[in-house]
Amino acid sequence: MSTIAHTRSHAVTYAGRGVVAGLAGGVVFGMLMAMTGMLPMVAMLVGSESAVVGGAVHLVISAAIGLVFGILAGAFAHRILPVLGAGLGYGLVWWVLGALVLMPTMMGMPVFMIDEAAVMSLMGHAVYGLVAAATLYALSRGDA
Repeated sequence: MSTIAHTRSHAVTYAGRGVVAGLAGGVVFGMLMAMTGMLPMVAMLVGSESAVVGGAVHLVISAAIGLVFGILAGAFAHRILPVLGAGLGYGLVWWVLGALVLMPTMMGMPVFMIDEAAVMSLMGHAVYGLVAAATLYALSRGDA
């Protein structure tokens, strides 16, 4: 197999693993969001106020950003501490991008507003990143 084909094969493998990892993180974060009543706000991104719709939107977003995480972290996904650190950092980046910038902008709200909901979201994004990273690690352990 050529180097390019081998690299492409690894990217596809880690993209797929990233989707699974993102969904795992999304399910755990989604449970936290359900307990705090945040899913209807996520549903508002697509013109709904349904918690079920919010949960579905949240999982689609979780899978998409998990795919990117899988590609970015694939090279070291078989090493627990580096991948957990990367997952935590990735979750925090998405807290800033998603919860503090993109979502408020899309909903006509002020950006970078730090309140109790934002702090809860920070914790949820950290949990997302750690669960996604742990899942990616579990899927990649034999790659060393």
